[in-house]
Amino acid sequence: MNELQPQQLKKIATMKMPFGKYAGRILVDLPEPYICWFEKKGYPNGELGALLKTLYEIKLNGLESLLTPLRESNRGD
Repeated sequence: MNELQPQQLKKIATMKMPFGKYAGRILVDLPEPYICWFEKKGYPNGELGALLKTLYEIKLNGLESLLTPLRESNRGD
């Protein structure tokens, strides 16, 4: 897994999925089977694909707790 970047983590915890069945849902809240589907079928191009791939690695390794403080700090915005 590549080194986690703070900006990537913040985006995963705050950015909304722009399309598909889960459009409008925060990336970290996407169901694990959906993230695994992208791993099998291919990620979108660009930043979104990179974020989803990072999210897959986070979920795969049980590191979701890294995102908890970022989610909580965003609730006050």
